[in-house]
Amino acid sequence: MTQHDRVQQQDDKLAVVDDETEVAGLEDSGLKARQPIPWGVVYIAAGAIALLLVQSQLVEFFAIPRLQTWTTVLVSIVVQAMPFLVLGVLLSGAIAAFVPASFFERALPKNPALAVPTAGAAGVVLPGCECASVPVSGSLIRRGVAPAAALAFLLSAPAINPIVMISTAVAFPGQPEVVLARFLASLLTACIVGWIWIKLGKGNLLKPPRAYVEGSASRWETFRATATHDVLHAGGFLVLGAMVAATINVLLPESVVTAVADRPWLAVLALAIFAVVVSICSEADAFVAASLTAFPMTARLAFMVVGPVVDIKLIAMQAGVFGRRFAAVFAPLTFVVAILSAVLLGWWLL
Repeated sequence: MTQHDRVQQQDDKLAVVDDETEVAGLEDSGLKARQPIPWGVVYIAAGAIALLLVQSQLVEFFAIPRLQTWTTVLVSIVVQAMPFLVLGVLLSGAIAAFVPASFFERALPKNPALAVPTAGAAGVVLPGCECASVPVSGSLIRRGVAPAAALAFLLSAPAINPIVMISTAVAFPGQPEVVLARFLASLLTACIVGWIWIKLGKGNLLKPPRAYVEGSASRWETFRATATHDVLHAGGFLVLGAMVAATINVLLPESVVTAVADRPWLAVLALAIFAVVVSICSEADAFVAASLTAFPMTARLAFMVVGPVVDIKLIAMQAGVFGRRFAAVFAPLTFVVAILSAVLLGWWLL
């Protein structure tokens, strides 16, 4: 090493010592290195101050009648559906964690054509609405159940479970034929759509829901991860669908609905579309149908059959769980089959 190199090395060491001495001196004098600014806290505080400054304007804004109606519809849909959504994701997590795949292999026939009506009839055991059936059916597919059978369960569960049948009997007292017609039309819809899906769903229309934990995870970890994912994922689409339904509900004039009540086929189509856009929970829709006394009974039956299987929030949730291509095909198919089933059973029993 030359004399020049040794001198340069000593200068570098002295520079390092001087830097360390300077930092120590700053710390001793109480001058710390500048910490990063917590911008999240700053934004929250700024937002709170802004809300306080415009408080009076917000009160006037939310006093607008149309906005109040929109808010009421939105909150009512979410409040009605959320308990059943939570029930559904708990069942979904329980199926994923504690029910072995071999159970479904034993419970359902090997032939998909026979598995569809079996799964459809099993819908009577889920006391919930359509919000609960989406995550449960997704869990069934993850556990190896044929998609056609799981979709038949998805359609039948919110329409023929005991709570829905009891609420329909209460809404139409002394009319057991209405309860029977709703039960049969809803079960027929689920079975027909399931049978059609055996042929139609052979492509890549349905995006299989994936598992959210590794195979080595414990049962409780599987339950927790699956339920958490489903409630956050499906809950977000529930709120999105409810917002769209509330918007359409506010903008749809009542005169448009009442003008078609005296035309039977038009009345059926109008109430079927009305069921799609208002997105009423299946446990409550019978009371709405009972109040539509200007419409023929078959049209009101179509309202009760279509609503639990096709509505805006349900389409949004299906798109989130199974993919948008699936929802684009499955929703129109179900809508047509539900209307035809309601008209057939209405003509026969009502």
